[in-house]
Amino acid sequence: MARIKLTAGRIRDFACPPDKKQDFLWDTEAPGLGVRAMPTGQKSFIFQGSLQGDDLRVTIGDVRAWTLEAPCPDRPGAREEARRLRTLVDQGIDPRERKKELAEARAAAKAAKETAARVAAEKQLYTLRALCDAYTASLTSKGKTRSAAAARSSFKCHVVEAHQEIAALPAREVTALQIATMVRKVREAGKERAAGVLRAYLSAAFNAAKRAPFDASLPADLIAFAVEHNPVDAIPAIATRAGKRTLSADELKRYIKSLGNSLIDQILWLALYAGGQRTAQLLRAQVRDYDHDTQTLRLLDGKGKRREPREHLLPLGPRAAEMIDSLIDRARRMELANAATEDREPRNGNLLIFSSHGKAPISISTPGKRLAEISAALGGESFDIRDIRRTVETMLASMGVSKDIRAQLLSHGLSGVQAVHYDRHHYIDEKRTALIAWENRLESLKHDKISARPMA
Repeated sequence: MARIKLTAGRIRDFACPPDKKQDFLWDTEAPGLGVRAMPTGQKSFIFQGSLQGDDLRVTIGDVRAWTLEAPCPDRPGAREEARRLRTLVDQGIDPRERKKELAEARAAAKAAKETAARVAAEKQLYTLRALCDAYTASLTSKGKTRSAAAARSSFKCHVVEAHQEIAALPAREVTALQIATMVRKVREAGKERAAGVLRAYLSAAFNAAKRAPFDASLPADLIAFAVEHNPVDAIPAIATRAGKRTLSADELKRYIKSLGNSLIDQILWLALYAGGQRTAQLLRAQVRDYDHDTQTLRLLDGKGKRREPREHLLPLGPRAAEMIDSLIDRARRMELANAATEDREPRNGNLLIFSSHGKAPISISTPGKRLAEISAALGGESFDIRDIRRTVETMLASMGVSKDIRAQLLSHGLSGVQAVHYDRHHYIDEKRTALIAWENRLESLKHDKISARPMA
């Protein structure tokens, strides 16, 4: 095996004879270093040595990429690399195994770096704030717009704005102590109900993310939060104080006489005439939800944990039916005007009964604001829509309407095996009888035919 001091010129001029598969040129300066030439013209530096009696050969690299001597301090030349490989062989170490180990280490380091980068990116994406947004979006997609609005407001006020650092943490890393800090701050501000609402919505959000990988009914977007436990579980639930405010007969009479003929006041009138209905459900009602022949209004009650809104049928009394007929005529006139302006065919059944301009529903907060104005103007102890609803049920009870029929009229939480799976009776006749009697009672109040005594 001929040896010669390798130089750049000798390497350039070296070529493999056409009758050989490969040829070698060995260096005298660095034992084991050689240049291998192929018939294709490819040439590379190699190292050849012996380990435990067996020959081994390691490719250092293409002669175009490597120089004989080190081109700079932090990059070795071919001779230095050959000496390093010789040292390994002299130590009984197979350079090929060492090269494999180094390649695996570099691959592992690269994978670890990529994982760390991905985790860091996920921490910025899947924060507590993002979980709150994803949960409220899931409520909206299920048609629970009122709950979504309430949750969004609670999260914005008591999480995102009040605790920015906690809100920016990955949701799966939020601790029970941090949740307790947020809830305590609201409670210590004297907002007992708001604290209970915040805890309830946070618990629901974490539970949804925790169950998402296993529950196909939940949005797949929640899976990426990788929540494995609910930190809110450690926080005791805050009991909601049951409302007790009911209006006396005199207060109810004054409330009735304060209602005018504006669209918002008509919503409040209808909620009252129809037995204390939730205004949020009335505002969603469309023309197609009313059967003129039977004078029955169909509402959809999505309140609570229902996956599908419950059909809530109201056989209206004559005054409420007259009001609905007038409102439907109004909705159709507005639609005809809008269709003419927009040069299109008028729609029919999917018109909103309550809409300022026939294009969008009235905000669910608007009737409440109007009622608050009336309450303030009347003076005395304030009342809200829930108090009106409670007053209606109390007065219906005093009129002898049974608890079961009141539950059907006000669409209370009708649950249990019997209600969910077996009882398909809509109680139309019973509800109609109760609502006609209720209308007569309101008319008597309205026209001062009932003395202003406290209700039973």
